[in-house]
Amino acid sequence: MPRAKTIPEPAGGDGRLARLLALGLHGLAAAWDQYKEEPWIDPLLEVEEHERGRRSLERRMRNARIGRFKTMEDFDWGWPKKIDREGIEDILKLNFLDDNANVVLLGPNGVGKTTIAQNIAHQAILRGETVKYTTASDLLHDLASCDSPSLLAQRIRRYVRPRLLVIDEVGYLSYTSRHGDLLFDVLNRRNLEKPTVVTTNKGFAEWGEVFPNSSCVVALVDRLVHRAEIQSIEGESYRRKEAKEWEAANASRRKKKAAARSTRKKRSRHDTASE
Repeated sequence: MPRAKTIPEPAGGDGRLARLLALGLHGLAAAWDQYKEEPWIDPLLEVEEHERGRRSLERRMRNARIGRFKTMEDFDWGWPKKIDREGIEDILKLNFLDDNANVVLLGPNGVGKTTIAQNIAHQAILRGETVKYTTASDLLHDLASCDSPSLLAQRIRRYVRPRLLVIDEVGYLSYTSRHGDLLFDVLNRRNLEKPTVVTTNKGFAEWGEVFPNSSCVVALVDRLVHRAEIQSIEGESYRRKEAKEWEAANASRRKKKAAARSTRKKRSRHDTASE
């Protein structure tokens, strides 16, 4: 069945016909003169636009694969020894997207890099952008597993196409020189056109250890940091802090349970002696 012919908005129109066409309601648009004065037109547009926006948000969230994450309202800004809160909050406003700039979050394990990256991705989705979130390990093993040039090209497009790509945990594992070439290919294709957010626990001078024997490491870093916002975070692992707190709380619970058991035993012996 042929698609309905696009009807241009009349000069001086109120925009409602264009909204109908944007929603794909071509049949109603074709009979616009017949229905444009009907009182249900405006409520219909609002309901359809709201539903379309809801489905679009759900689809982009599903495709981004951010996973569960802690919001920035729950982020403990006081834990890191060094963190530029103002700079990170500015990044969360997504101005870097408009500038086609990259973002690098650099710091040791457990200082909140992943949480910040997930929140950046979430804010971009809420703004209507397409986002792909992945770990470096998943991205590189996905590409390296391709057994044909055509499949590899298809998979690379998966990471080049989104408006924002977030690559988490670069530096946590070591890879082959081919993995380095693949990451360079992705970043090079996105360079200056589509922003990328990267979290890493390695300084750029150490990336040669991440991709040993890779001849493109210098070029890879060059593509990433050219026009990039680099945020360095310092501090102890927050997960280690939470683990210590959990262990302390658990030890306290064990102590209370032991005391309760001791009390019950004493009462039992007392009751037996009384008999």
